[in-house]
Amino acid sequence: MIVSVCTLAHGREEHLTNLVHGLCQSSHLPDELVIAVMQSQVYDLPDAPFPIRQVLLGGNDIPLAAARNAAARRADGNLLVFLDVDCIPHPALIDDYLDAMTDKKGVFMGEVAYLPKGATSDGIDYRKFDEAGVRHSERPGPPEDGVRVCEDYRCFWSLNFALSKTDFEKIGGFDERFDGYGGEDTDFGRMVAENDLPLWWVKGAQAYHQYHPHHMPPVHHLDSVLANAMTFAEKWGEPTMQHWLRAFVLMGLLECTDDGWRKLREPTEADLELTRQQEHQPYASSAAVLEWLEANAEAA
Repeated sequence: MIVSVCTLAHGREEHLTNLVHGLCQSSHLPDELVIAVMQSQVYDLPDAPFPIRQVLLGGNDIPLAAARNAAARRADGNLLVFLDVDCIPHPALIDDYLDAMTDKKGVFMGEVAYLPKGATSDGIDYRKFDEAGVRHSERPGPPEDGVRVCEDYRCFWSLNFALSKTDFEKIGGFDERFDGYGGEDTDFGRMVAENDLPLWWVKGAQAYHQYHPHHMPPVHHLDSVLANAMTFAEKWGEPTMQHWLRAFVLMGLLECTDDGWRKLREPTEADLELTRQQEHQPYASSAAVLEWLEANAEAA
């Protein structure tokens, strides 16, 4: 099995460097790392005992679907492991995926532990990561052991997943009509289901998500979330990202009309402050913000 690790990056040079250092400690080294570079310059990265190929896409946007496809097209492996740029792989991540895929096909999703701010300041320390990392409360947990089928395509999570290149091509890759942030994950999950491929949760195959300030709901990507929600509805006849859209309605950013969603205004600093991840939080929570908005709407 030839293993290609694929990632995509815009900025985040320190995060990407840590991803490379993590891969270098893998019990089963990848045969290559392919990086879709969503900026005008390639990265200056540390040496590694495997080839690193940077695919320069240029520009200042974050075309996530197109970038994942670009990395997959350039990959030589028959096993593709996708990791987001802010992930540090556990040394056993590749071995765990290989074990899970021994007698199964489909799409496999490994575990993710979110690290607090400062967790990587002293470099790669897996014992420290295991002590400090937390599971996202809004994501299903892994099985007790082995693998477990995920029955809901909406659970697909592109942060850390693996599949054969044959199955990636059968699915058709990510739909590049989804431009920017939002919706491309759910659409890919739907395509997995439409192609009668199982979606699996894997015990292990762990990645550690490095801290960075973020917004949830992603108000800083309001335009692309709205456009991609409309694309999903046109393609599948039903909406997606409804919890985000509901939050944006309660914030006064959108309204729902007979013709669909309509943007009312640009986000303000107050909107950004409401959704901004706090430094003590390992991740930002859409559920917590939506709960607060709903409570205040009822009280008004």
